[in-house]
Amino acid sequence: MSELTQSEQKKLVGFSAIDLLIDKKLLLSGMKVGLGTGSTAMPAVQRLAQRINDGTLSGIKAVATSFQTSIMCEDLGIPVYTLNSREIGGQLDIAIDGADEIDEKNNLIKGGGAAHVKEKIVEYNAGLLVIIADESKLVKDLGTQFPLPVEVIADARVPVTLALEKLGAQCMLREGVRKAGPVITDNGNQIIDCIWQRNSEGTSSLDPAAMEDIINDITGVVENGFFTKKRPIVFIAHKNGTVEQR
Repeated sequence: MSELTQSEQKKLVGFSAIDLLIDKKLLLSGMKVGLGTGSTAMPAVQRLAQRINDGTLSGIKAVATSFQTSIMCEDLGIPVYTLNSREIGGQLDIAIDGADEIDEKNNLIKGGGAAHVKEKIVEYNAGLLVIIADESKLVKDLGTQFPLPVEVIADARVPVTLALEKLGAQCMLREGVRKAGPVITDNGNQIIDCIWQRNSEGTSSLDPAAMEDIINDITGVVENGFFTKKRPIVFIAHKNGTVEQR
């Protein structure tokens, strides 16, 4: 049997997670569901729509974390609300999303798609957080390979960069693709991507839980991509076609 490509792993874990959550009665009709952003979350959104259309689920109310997800939900016929909608009331039953890095404690980096502010608002207000990923997202330590995104008010870009550098980060303003100038988020802000170096022994002393709060205390920071305050259920797809839950 040939190994699955990364794209095939993403589809496998997205579809499998929805089906397993239904089987375990963690995803039920009538639930308020947060739906994430990115190339791994989209297959899960597609599978959710299929399970609604085949009659397995009904009355699902979705809250999307980006324009990308909202548009897909609309195309697939999944009703979309906001956390402020009366039907949602500021709280969700479950949120389902991907991640850019997952460490051994299930701490996360998210925000490769520049949607981590809305993702964190949605997912920190969900009763259960479910993360789906392919095996390439598993890492020993966060922030030394995939950049941590920090969303900033445009006028604070330079002072925030200086503050992040004092925390040991190498910083780069995220530039747009097929667009001149920086990435502008759905919230109208800019992204500073941060990388920390491992020490001479090849390890990192970075504490994601502490750094999540430290960075957010910098004036001008809207939110950063460390997700440490909500312990998720994680589904990981592997090249051999298996799906691991942890």
